Amino acid sequence: MHFNKSLLLAALCEALTNMSFAQEFPTKPIRIIVGPGPDIVARMFGQKFTETWGHQTIVEQRPGGGGTIATEMVAKAPADGYTLLLSSAAYTINAVLQPGAYDLVRDFASIALCATAPFILTVHPSVPAKSVKELIALAKSKPGQLVYSSSGNGTPPHLAGEMFKTMAKVDILHVPYKFATPALVDVISGQVQIMWPIMSISLPQVQSGKLRGLAVSSRERTRLAPQLPTIAESGLPGYEIIGWNGLIAPAKTPGAVVSRLNAEINRQLKAAELVQRLAQSSYDPAGDRNSPEQFTDFVRSEIARFARLVKKSGAKVD
Repeated sequence: MHFNKSLLLAALCEALTNMSFAQEFPTKPIRIIVGPGPDIVARMFGQKFTETWGHQTIVEQRPGGGGTIATEMVAKAPADGYTLLLSSAAYTINAVLQPGAYDLVRDFASIALCATAPFILTVHPSVPAKSVKELIALAKSKPGQLVYSSSGNGTPPHLAGEMFKTMAKVDILHVPYKFATPALVDVISGQVQIMWPIMSISLPQVQSGKLRGLAVSSRERTRLAPQLPTIAESGLPGYEIIGWNGLIAPAKTPGAVVSRLNAEINRQLKAAELVQRLAQSSYDPAGDRNSPEQFTDFVRSEIARFARLVKKSGAKVD
């Protein structure tokens, strides 16, 4: 067997360079780009990066284009770990509904999942359903008469409703809004009967009695609202859709840099102070199985799941 010495030497030099680069990383400010959705998780982890490494972490919001502006900025940035994207469930849905020039797996290096947040299946208190099973029975008795709102076509709350319709075999009408707040306001006022808002905006309304929470959309119950059952355990086995945030970098970012960032995120996820701050913003910390490879597998599985749902439900973006 013959070895190409020049290729072997080049590979060895590249490995040593990457290792040295990672040991020094970071030596300047890190940018976290945020597309659609809240930037609270980016700010929490950015602050921790600053405290640990002594270099400012800058959070930039670029919400336009349904995430395409933020995605393009990071995909085209130098692959050195200094420009990161706060990815979310919205990107995996867009990968199915609006396939674009960038691929979340091919064009990016997964770093780590940071936090998750379930949606709450909520109804106006006037709706005569106190459980998921009762809501399904009510919807079947009034086909096409119950209305659910969302923060827009192709958003996670929209797909949460489509998943419910498909799995429960009910006919409920979808009304998309431009933002989550007006969609929620119309449920509180009784103009709309149902919504799947993210926990951060819906839990206070449930606790105050302005809305009735029937169940959470996650696979398991959440410590944020342990009294609420899951939709899966309430009559629709297998139902699951969650909000989530994770950090990704441009493809070809050195593996040693990705590992350094991953290790810091996982270290912070074990810190009681950060876990408490996440809980105060209605987020659950990411679990223990949180390597870059596991995050990539998670993203792949989310895209595949939404592809199946879109095919089955016929959900579209206007």
